[in-house]
Amino acid sequence: MVDASQSRRLKVCVLGATGSIGTNTLDVVSRHPDRYEVFAISGAQRVDELFAQCLQWRPSFAVMPQETYAAALRTRLGEAGVPTEVLSGEQSLCDIASHPEVDVVMGAIVGAAGLPPCLAAARAGKRLLLANKEALVVGGGLFMQAVREGGATLLPIDSEHSAIFQCLPEDAATWGARIDHIVLTASGGPFRQRDPATFKDITPEQACAHPNWVMGRKISVDSATMMNKALEVIEARWLFDLEPEQIKVVLHPQSIIHSMVVCRDRSVLAQLGTPDMRVPIAYGLSWPERIESGADLLDFTRLSALTFEAPDAKRYPALQLAWETLLGVPGSTCVLNAANEVAVEAFLNRRIRFDQIHHVNAQSLSDCVMPSGAASSVDGLLALDQDARRLAAAIVNGIAA
Repeated sequence: MVDASQSRRLKVCVLGATGSIGTNTLDVVSRHPDRYEVFAISGAQRVDELFAQCLQWRPSFAVMPQETYAAALRTRLGEAGVPTEVLSGEQSLCDIASHPEVDVVMGAIVGAAGLPPCLAAARAGKRLLLANKEALVVGGGLFMQAVREGGATLLPIDSEHSAIFQCLPEDAATWGARIDHIVLTASGGPFRQRDPATFKDITPEQACAHPNWVMGRKISVDSATMMNKALEVIEARWLFDLEPEQIKVVLHPQSIIHSMVVCRDRSVLAQLGTPDMRVPIAYGLSWPERIESGADLLDFTRLSALTFEAPDAKRYPALQLAWETLLGVPGSTCVLNAANEVAVEAFLNRRIRFDQIHHVNAQSLSDCVMPSGAASSVDGLLALDQDARRLAAAIVNGIAA
């Protein structure tokens, strides 16, 4: 485990540096130049943003999976005289995540693409700040096994899972004896009070306008459908070694209580704060210490009310898929994640309606044939992921035809 109090600066690798989590991570790092330095960063396609980050941070490495984008970045950095080495290919993501000089890895690549580099970081024994929930949704037991065998320190960055983690004692061996269940809070997204009969008219712009959080387009759509919360239920099952029935969800529109732990004696522990992702990021970077995050203080005198309600199954049919897949055939959660990525992309590209996202996901789960043992290896999971994507794409094509 990395000791954040040591005198040398910790070297940080930010996977997904150009996304909202990545930029927030760099913001927190910038507030503590005596503690951290940026060693490596990655981005998918945003050459301009990654170029600007390389100019500011001058990391040793920058990775863009596609060589076309990597070449463009390489040329611009060369012209600017920045010595950052630009790499391409998915293996390069794994290489920087497991690099011997790296102390801390922020896993913020969206989707199943984040699984291999996060696994590489876990196997290399890094402090892994996990914002990529799909790594656990797809990998599950395999991922947690890699964490244990590699001696990695796994710290959740999703605000809900960070809240649960902050409410628990440091000795994970005692969690089972203390927890009755956990409660993940959800804002309800932008359509919490909208008539479900009008969901067919929702545009991508409306779905991406989250009332409380600033997030990327895919995650914003997931929040609107509550698939984001379904994936968080699956993630929580693995992070905290819980049975599916020990995970509850409640709507909390104000996003002030980020999640709760209900103890066996019925005490309830909650973590509160302003809706700012820099708080869990700062906690992950500095754990078990706490450092300045840049977030605003929570002013209790300005809170008119904290309200809670049960999620409506008709409004949020995606949520129930979490428990169905956790109790289903091994590999079901992988299929759900893959199908949802395809469905959300199709919605954002205006090929299907908002209310058809759930149909694609449910139909994919129903139709996908999962080979025996597919969930027992990374190769098997990645093959299942590709099969599910092809199936989901065919369903989308049938709708869009």
